[in-house]
Amino acid sequence: MAVETDWTVVVLTCQHKDSAQAFQRELEIRQSQGVLPPDTLILTVEDPQAHVGSGGATLNALLVAAEHLSARAGYTVVSADVLQGARLLILHTGRDFLFDDCGRGFTALPVEDPLMAVESVTCNMDSLLTTLRHQLCPESPPGVWICSTDMTLTLYTKPRINWMQFRGARVIALPGTPEYARNHGVYQTDEKGIVRGIVYRGSTEQIRACLLEDQHVPLVSGIVFLSTETAERFLSTLAAAPLDGCTYQGLDSGAEPLEVSLFLDVLMSMCQDVSEETFLSGSHKLRNALAVLWKALHDLPLTMAYMPGGSYDYLSLCTRDHIANLVKSASAGDNRSKMAHSSVTHPELLEEGNCVINSRLCGEVSVSRGSAIQNCHLQGPLFVGSGCLLNGIDHAASLELQGHHLRNVVLQSHSIRVQSLPLRVYSLLGTDDHLEIPAEGGSPTFLNMPWKEFLQRTGICQSDLWGSGGHREPSVLTAPLFPVLHPSESLGIGDVLWFLSPRDQNTEHHAELWRSSWRMSWQQIRQHRDQERTLQSRRQLFFLQAQDKVQRILLGREEKSLMPIIRAAVLEGAHATLLNTLDTVASTTDDAGVAARALACVADLLGCMAGREGGLRSGPAANKAWAPAYRLLERGNTAQGVKLLAEEREKWLSRPAMLIRAARHYEGAEQILIRRAVMSSFQFVSVGDVELPPQGCWVTAECPARIDMSGGWSDTPPITYEHGGAVVNVAVLVDGQRPMGARARRIAEPLLRLYSKSGPLGAEIHTELTCGSLSDLQDYCQPQAPGALLKAAFICSGTVNLTCGKPLCEQLSERSGGGFELRTWSNLPHGSGLGTSSILAGAVMAVLYGASGRSVDAESLVHAVLHLEQVLTTGGGWQDQVGGLIPEVKIGRSASELPLYVTVERLPLPDGFLETLNRHLLLVYTGKTRLARNLLQDVLRNWYARAPDILQNVDALVKNAELCAEAFRTGDMQLLGRCLSTYWQQKKCMAPGCEPLAVQRIMDTLEPHVYGQSLAGAGGGGFLYILTKEPNQKDLLRSLLEGTQGLERCSVHTVQVETETFMVRLEVNDAAGAR
Repeated sequence: MAVETDWTVVVLTCQHKDSAQAFQRELEIRQSQGVLPPDTLILTVEDPQAHVGSGGATLNALLVAAEHLSARAGYTVVSADVLQGARLLILHTGRDFLFDDCGRGFTALPVEDPLMAVESVTCNMDSLLTTLRHQLCPESPPGVWICSTDMTLTLYTKPRINWMQFRGARVIALPGTPEYARNHGVYQTDEKGIVRGIVYRGSTEQIRACLLEDQHVPLVSGIVFLSTETAERFLSTLAAAPLDGCTYQGLDSGAEPLEVSLFLDVLMSMCQDVSEETFLSGSHKLRNALAVLWKALHDLPLTMAYMPGGSYDYLSLCTRDHIANLVKSASAGDNRSKMAHSSVTHPELLEEGNCVINSRLCGEVSVSRGSAIQNCHLQGPLFVGSGCLLNGIDHAASLELQGHHLRNVVLQSHSIRVQSLPLRVYSLLGTDDHLEIPAEGGSPTFLNMPWKEFLQRTGICQSDLWGSGGHREPSVLTAPLFPVLHPSESLGIGDVLWFLSPRDQNTEHHAELWRSSWRMSWQQIRQHRDQERTLQSRRQLFFLQAQDKVQRILLGREEKSLMPIIRAAVLEGAHATLLNTLDTVASTTDDAGVAARALACVADLLGCMAGREGGLRSGPAANKAWAPAYRLLERGNTAQGVKLLAEEREKWLSRPAMLIRAARHYEGAEQILIRRAVMSSFQFVSVGDVELPPQGCWVTAECPARIDMSGGWSDTPPITYEHGGAVVNVAVLVDGQRPMGARARRIAEPLLRLYSKSGPLGAEIHTELTCGSLSDLQDYCQPQAPGALLKAAFICSGTVNLTCGKPLCEQLSERSGGGFELRTWSNLPHGSGLGTSSILAGAVMAVLYGASGRSVDAESLVHAVLHLEQVLTTGGGWQDQVGGLIPEVKIGRSASELPLYVTVERLPLPDGFLETLNRHLLLVYTGKTRLARNLLQDVLRNWYARAPDILQNVDALVKNAELCAEAFRTGDMQLLGRCLSTYWQQKKCMAPGCEPLAVQRIMDTLEPHVYGQSLAGAGGGGFLYILTKEPNQKDLLRSLLEGTQGLERCSVHTVQVETETFMVRLEVNDAAGAR
């Protein structure tokens, strides 16, 4: 199991006071999603002033964390003792980011992890948290981890860091080229990893002096670990001036503000080759602060942990680099995706080499190579050329984009707030523009053209931008280019798009509208950002594209789990929208299987809303309040049935217990639709006419049991028609006998006489019924009702019609000249796992057809039993009747489609292998009763949830069945045994809990003597079948079990493979009916 770090406190620092509430909400969402530990104290702390530096922000965050821990511990003042044993993580959001209003930490990445428990957009901070929690931090001692969120970090393997006898501080370094390091920091270290110095934007010679053996330099990555001792000493530095000026407490006490760097000041004081004189020779303003740091920290060691198997990228302010890094990341593998959390109507219009993140592209939206789309809802027809970045463009704005061919520009929408007024402003930037380069001198451009050309094209004057007094520094950063409000006109994205158009007759109109608008510069937009609204709009867009994804997966019958989206919707309060989407799918599809899955998803969503407080998911689902909806579904009126379900659902949302009960009833509705889907198999039942037997003449069928050798569960609806199934099984006599059968004859009285006997000798259960009217048959669909299977057989065979309006006696007299007597028997115990009920159903259908002058072949009977079990509402698969109605060894298969059609291939065996099999195959009755229905509910729930382990296991079941078939064809006993043992492990994966402790003891006892073994059927009890290493081992194994305490009641039985073809026979001798 993967080791995770459970932090005591996680602190996120932010520059602006207005960011704290929005970012705190984001952290709380991540905690509810499981990204952060549930018991971790989460704090968002704004920097006490605009520029405190990374060191000052760290010290302030450490103080706030210590305050909260001290309060929790019952202290009335801050105590450094609370850091003992604590694990802290401090995340710095850093400076404003040109390409995302919420900063680098909340920049969305092209990542979509299909194994996430809760689906969400992966931001850079999420990626860093995953790396820290699962790779870097788990084995570290208590202390303080510090991490900047201004870079992306990837570790391809788990690092091995030696934490034995650790003291001081440790920095994490990533490999970089000397060229890349010119604009970044590099560590100078000795051969033991002791940090000698930190070179920031050094000369070529300084950087090359830091080269390691792999010809890379160790880049400063922004990740640092402080031991508890180091953290306590660092915290103690704010006890007196001037470092208290880095904290809110100091400023509130009147201290002078101070800016301190974590790397160039705090950690530099710990570097081995840095002398006190050199360290203190820096800024005069900082001299006293540096002296305090030197005294507190210099004697502590600073070491480096180098991650050669990793990569580091600073989130650049260079537009071209940023877009290129996003696009490159989208194709880097490891859950990277060029369409991450996005709905795209025409993905073929996206060229290779671009990426779309948390967006919805409707209609014909073309995106060229080298462009990135983030958090956008675009409506085609639309063309986005190469080199573009679009962020935050909503549906209404995208309509104005139509007809514009964007290329090499950054187009963003910004939610802003001026006092209490929420507003939206759009900004444009060229990929070659630089915000702070002066408009005169240097390389000044706007929208990739010289300022002079831009002004000529638009008719805008310099005085419109910077006035005539020279009070503003002329640059893109300070130019009020972007309209916000107009006294009489509504503004939109078109009021910046005109910047891109050639000068024409409309230019003057646009220019006048622009001049008369209140406008903002980039600098002003930053000051008024509404980050809470921005994050909320991104979340709404995420759930909008998630609705598309839900519909695509359901209607496309994709093998993907919707549980991550369901959990996300419940955690973030978007469940109502998702319920409506599922209702729409269920009510509009023509595919009963798709509708059933949609209703199963509703059940999962309701169960998720209830949490752990509503009770067990499995339970009754026959409350009369839901009956009207059920009746509509049974009649095939899915649209109205789903509508009634939704109306009833609204009355059950008030508390967890009600939600769970509603979920059970949705599973009941789902079962109705599964039955309707499977009933499509009835079209493959072909019935012929034969001579009507005389009254009193018995039509008899005796049947073998079946042993499922591999592939079971893949035949179970809906798995069998959604995934496709393959099952190998064998028809067998038990102790030389066919253990079950049925017989029917016509009688003179126009009624039905039903007799059944079940159970082993001495423990039989007898049932006798007489049905003289249609009302006596009404409980045919209640499996626990006496004679339900026999009643359902009369209806499914067409012998009786419940809806034609004629009384039973009249129907029987007209069609058959009288009534019927039907008898069934089974010598196997209840819950044997040998397919008794389905095989017996096949025998009953066969004798009823025969007694009424009709005939069917074995293939038709297989599908007739499928239909009968849906009518009976037991919902079985097809492998039991295939196993018992078709002789010898065979593999049955079904495709992933409706209507459900089963094909059977009888497997050719090598000469003599059949006799070998008879000598090596045994049954052991465990004495445990199998509860298959309970198992079935759980299996179907997991299948509809598309749990990844279940999907993989169903694939493996089918593959193992094909391998098992090959073992039979080649007569390979050892391979056959391995297939049996593999199959048992697969059954346990499908239905955890299907192996009682008593069964485990039996299997452990027999293990040395067998090639392979498995419980028959679904597991949970019944018969165990074993393939022995030596022949004729019945007596040996019986004595072995009898000699083991607690296993004395087990019994061992021989089996012989059935070789005779299933058929019905006429018995004219009336005495035969005494059976």
